[in-house]
Amino acid sequence: MKEQKHPHTKPEMSRAGLDPVHYCQVTDHLGKVKQVAIPGETPLTIKVDNKEIITLMTLGTNPEELALGYLRNQHLLESIEDIASVKVNWARETVHVDTRSGEGIPDLAEKLSRVTVSSGCGQGTLFSCTVDKLYEQKLPRARLRTSTIYALLKSASVHNPLYRQAGSVHGCSLCRGEEVRISIEDVGRHNAADAISGRMWLEDIKGDDKIFFTTGRLTSEMIMKTAFMGIPILISRSGVTQMGLNLAQDLGMIVVARARGSKFLIFNAEERVTFDSAITG
Repeated sequence: MKEQKHPHTKPEMSRAGLDPVHYCQVTDHLGKVKQVAIPGETPLTIKVDNKEIITLMTLGTNPEELALGYLRNQHLLESIEDIASVKVNWARETVHVDTRSGEGIPDLAEKLSRVTVSSGCGQGTLFSCTVDKLYEQKLPRARLRTSTIYALLKSASVHNPLYRQAGSVHGCSLCRGEEVRISIEDVGRHNAADAISGRMWLEDIKGDDKIFFTTGRLTSEMIMKTAFMGIPILISRSGVTQMGLNLAQDLGMIVVARARGSKFLIFNAEERVTFDSAITG
């Protein structure tokens, strides 16, 4: 089945993605000199109508989608139709987001005063703002089969080329069943999630029949980002924090974590998971 698309006005966009791979000289354990691949990391400051919002550290492969997804998931801008353009200037390490009204973000100073720095990736989260919006989300009561989990883990494993080449990155994927629709890697799982959210916003892709997969741990922020994308199922190769689990329980989100190879743990909504397949060993 094809995605249901609805006409909507897209902003004017630059296409300024960077090459994510760089090379450096190292000396191995035998004293031999060799070239190895490492991922890039570049600061990118998001400005809305020339007002600075935040600086993110990123690979820079999807800077426009990253900016849009961050603004969407923080509920700083509510509609893609409000945005006139998204333009990246790497010489200034800045992405300029201009609104159609030119009036910027309402109550910006108050919102920025409540930034919480999230664990691990250091991304700023407007926690007190977003948690108020979180419980307005009505996620569908999705169901999941264990055969789908196994198939998704297999299909998602081929969508992390940068990790296999250079390491030091996280990957996130938007899936429909076992099919990976969008896959993005970045230096932090939050950035990868926001870039996928930005792509969904641009293309008017709905999340109600999707699964979100990530290689990173499921903190409260990752639960919130998934919920704001309208996605009812979240699968991770890593673990889940207590606060992340508490939010998922409140939202009724299916959470599968520590999913590697033939094993996984269902942390929430196990009553909506059908055990139609099992792999032992």
